[in-house]
Amino acid sequence: MSALCGLDAPLVLCPNGNTFGECSHCKVRALSVCSALEPDELESLDKLARHVAFEKRQSLFAQGELSDAVYNITSGSVRVFKLLPDGRRQIIGFALPGDFLGLALSERNAFCADALTATAACQFSRAAFSGLLDAKPHLLRRLHDMASHELSLAQEQMVILGRRTAEEKVVAFLLGLRQRWSRIDGSTVHVPLPMGRQDIGDFLGLTVETVSRMMTKLEREKAIVIVPDGVRLLDMPRLMAMAET
Repeated sequence: MSALCGLDAPLVLCPNGNTFGECSHCKVRALSVCSALEPDELESLDKLARHVAFEKRQSLFAQGELSDAVYNITSGSVRVFKLLPDGRRQIIGFALPGDFLGLALSERNAFCADALTATAACQFSRAAFSGLLDAKPHLLRRLHDMASHELSLAQEQMVILGRRTAEEKVVAFLLGLRQRWSRIDGSTVHVPLPMGRQDIGDFLGLTVETVSRMMTKLEREKAIVIVPDGVRLLDMPRLMAMAET
């Protein structure tokens, strides 16, 4: 897989000609690591940012490449996955607006990331961002809090993969996405699914046929309704009971 790492991605402009994603106008700042900064500190962050855009299926970075940039997703969605030695793919997560990518401990990326939809992000040089973390301990604490939350989600994912039935896996996935999207747009029952069923299967350790069968079963039982861009959750008490099993 080729990786552009954002270096050749076009800038996204607002109608007024300003670069999209300037910190003072960012719609997802409250959700992201940037929320740790006071308004008068945003200028130092904005000076480091390169506002980049990716088309659907365009790569942000590839596994094994030098990890020289970090990304704060401001719109769209990203698929994060690892390529196994035998050529198989394991999806390890989906990044949504407000999520932060690329701050690896090693010098090379341990996984790949590509855009599921048209996506915009703030790109920072890894070295420059590390310098900002040194100068802003409260920003480092916010990043640590986000990393701890990600670890908690990873632990929950291990339980889902190891102990749940196929139907419970799909339900837990939908409810988890619902919670994440609700922080962004306030939606309570509509769950956008920018990823395909193959992606969902690769994330949950299921075949695409099993994912489709479980979604159809849930719709037939009137727990959900499938809509063009995702699903609507109809029977929340039942779905939540299944996810907590």
